[in-house]
Amino acid sequence: MSGSFTVVCMYDYHSISLSSFEMLALNVLLLSLIMLALYKGESRLDSDSPWAMLSLLAVFGISSRILLDPLPNIQPVTMLVLVVGIYFGGWRAIALAGVIAWTSNAIALGHGPWTLFQALGWGAVGLLGASLSGFLREGDRLMVGRLAFVSAASAFLFDWTVSLSILLDASTSMIIPYLINGLAFDLYHAAGNVAFVAWMAAPLGDMILRHSEIPASEAVSEVAPN
Repeated sequence: MSGSFTVVCMYDYHSISLSSFEMLALNVLLLSLIMLALYKGESRLDSDSPWAMLSLLAVFGISSRILLDPLPNIQPVTMLVLVVGIYFGGWRAIALAGVIAWTSNAIALGHGPWTLFQALGWGAVGLLGASLSGFLREGDRLMVGRLAFVSAASAFLFDWTVSLSILLDASTSMIIPYLINGLAFDLYHAAGNVAFVAWMAAPLGDMILRHSEIPASEAVSEVAPN
């Protein structure tokens, strides 16, 4: 008995290596479990608690960035911030964008000046969602087809905003070549956003709606001048 115990204890499970595909499959599985836990846990929240809902969404956004980092510019944060802008308005989407960008970079992905541009990029996407709330939402229902189109365009809005960070260490003449060189990654981001809309947007919208206190017609009023 003790010999079996010694063999088990001496076996280093952390030494097990996975291929890139196997690691990606594991990360997608973990992200799906987090999404399921978010969906189940949300039902226990106070319906008058939008900040608690935003905290859960922040955990999901941070986790998704870290787990899907091996993929080329593909993660659901852009879609998530866009949907939050639609339901919660611009300011809360900006807050969520900043928390996700800073926390995920500080924990795992690398923090630096680019974090500010990522927060600005996702904040701009949140404002876009708020400004188009009446177009992307009819009553309580998300217009998924329209959302897919806007989420694809949002990929370019975010990526090009982040690309401005090169101006911290390069001349303005480098911007156009840099944007052209990154077009393939922009297209990956756009395609990923469309896939995430098809996969997640409807259940996310239903969850957020139960904690939203901002009507669609007023979502943009927080950031737009009268």
